[in-house]
Amino acid sequence: MASSKTREITITESKGAFSILKKGFLSKQDFDFEGLSALRRLLSNEKARMLHVLKTQHPDSIYTLAKKLGRNFKTVNDDIKLLERFGFIELIEEKTKNRIRHKPELLIDSLTINLKI
Repeated sequence: MASSKTREITITESKGAFSILKKGFLSKQDFDFEGLSALRRLLSNEKARMLHVLKTQHPDSIYTLAKKLGRNFKTVNDDIKLLERFGFIELIEEKTKNRIRHKPELLIDSLTINLKI
């Protein structure tokens, strides 16, 4: 692997509540949260399993990924959209016969979370 690809998420305390702001990939409004619940959703065990399968097995479509995980296609697709939004993965369009499939590709190999109080 050429170089380490890291995403950074900063959690800040403001007036007794935490807010989360992702730096360095997309615009600020794409990464503002209300509280830590969004971070919990982003860093769930199911998404960790998904990232591991993407890294080790390189599935050729979201459908194949769902089968490898033994999960429902819709829930895997929803998780993929969230991971894509935060720059963890990218969906590559590929034409196969008369269909277009989306191949999920892992973009990062590290995540840094900073907590500022």
